[in-house]
Amino acid sequence: MPSTILSAGETAAQSRVTPSRSVALTFDDLPYVGAIGDAEGQFSRANVLVLNRRILDALREAAVPATGFVVEHSLEALGEDGRALTPLWTEGDFDLGNHGYSHADTNDLDLTGIEQEVLRGEASVRVAMTEAGKTLRFMRFPMNHTGDTPDKRDGIRAILDRYGYQSAASTIDTSDYVFEAAYQAALRQGRTDCQALIRDAYVDYSAVQIDYYAALSAEVLGYAPPEVALLHLNQINADTLPRLLSLYRDRGFQFVSLAQAQADPAYQRRGDFVSRYGPMWAYRWARERGRRVGGSKEAEPPVWLSAYASGALDCSFSAGGQNQ
Repeated sequence: MPSTILSAGETAAQSRVTPSRSVALTFDDLPYVGAIGDAEGQFSRANVLVLNRRILDALREAAVPATGFVVEHSLEALGEDGRALTPLWTEGDFDLGNHGYSHADTNDLDLTGIEQEVLRGEASVRVAMTEAGKTLRFMRFPMNHTGDTPDKRDGIRAILDRYGYQSAASTIDTSDYVFEAAYQAALRQGRTDCQALIRDAYVDYSAVQIDYYAALSAEVLGYAPPEVALLHLNQINADTLPRLLSLYRDRGFQFVSLAQAQADPAYQRRGDFVSRYGPMWAYRWARERGRRVGGSKEAEPPVWLSAYASGALDCSFSAGGQNQ
């Protein structure tokens, strides 16, 4: 069956008149997506705490629930600060999830190794959630890799069932890591002009991706399910979060918790998806339903970002229209 994905312009117009849409925000790689420490190129412990508080404050001010997925090894690098951080992510409408101990790729592990990543990964988050009177529900595997063979897929499901987890979905991807790499380069160089360009490019690209994935989910399922946005705990999200929240609100989205989003029947069905890759859930739903969708129509981040991040190009190149 041919794809009927709408163009970016059509989805933008359509999205603004669709009622009763909802989205859950999730942040991967807590407490910080990069290396933590005092060595050159690492993010200091103090800055990690500031970054988390900035994101939480912005969410709280906007009355937006969110779930943060913790890499336990990174949290250990914070020491006492890490133990002080987890209660902040379990206050009110905030929750924590398990993102594994070392952010290891399930494609490279056997089932015993995967089980150890799950068990060691919950050391801090289960305690924090229990102390907050909450239940630890969600496990998100790094890169969204949920089984590269049928046996591993089934084994992973059995591990999650054994320890009371539900696999955390994600339906909207904005490739924030691509923008973050360029943003970090601009921050190191003190290039405020480049920083502003990258922030604007990220918000613009996020708008396109929100429209694309919302249309894709509706096309595959025949209705608009609650979406799950995949973000990371990084600098560019901290610096653009109010603008990102406005993108969703301008499109008529209500913010809900991850548990509320995944209560929808679309997330309850256990399909037969197997892959070495970690696509968003609409692509998985499409394959399981035998639907062909035009993945090639999904926009890519501007190519100048990676070139700038690697030092091969100055960000001013983007101002000449060479930003696609």
